[in-house]
Amino acid sequence: MDDSDSFELSTFTPFLLNQAAEAQSDVFSPNYRDRYGMLRTEWRVLFHLGRYGNLSAKEISDRASIHKTKVSRAVRALEEKRFLARATSPEDRRSERLSLRPPGEEAFRVLTGAAQDYEAALVRKLGRRDTQKLKDLLLKLQD
Repeated sequence: MDDSDSFELSTFTPFLLNQAAEAQSDVFSPNYRDRYGMLRTEWRVLFHLGRYGNLSAKEISDRASIHKTKVSRAVRALEEKRFLARATSPEDRRSERLSLRPPGEEAFRVLTGAAQDYEAALVRKLGRRDTQKLKDLLLKLQD
């Protein structure tokens, strides 16, 4: 019997992290999916524009660690929903600055409130100390 016989995927840390992330995403996703018809990447792009202001698609890709192709698709979808606008960058005419339009700003406010409610529910479920410990550990794994 070699070590591969004792390996269990269900207790493998990357697998557990992915499963937990997917489960939590499934709990939150109706907030942006059902109300606004958004996909996860669209929500993340909308969040970055709402939180940080005008950004280029590359800046969003870098900040959010989302592949540029996925950001481009999300930008196109959010533009079709009239949530964002594009403007040629005055510094670099080859680049575009993205910004939220009023419907995107409203969606950002509503979804930010839903995210805060989600966080409060997580604290109620895990307790303040365990919630903070979980966040600390996740941040440590990112380094």
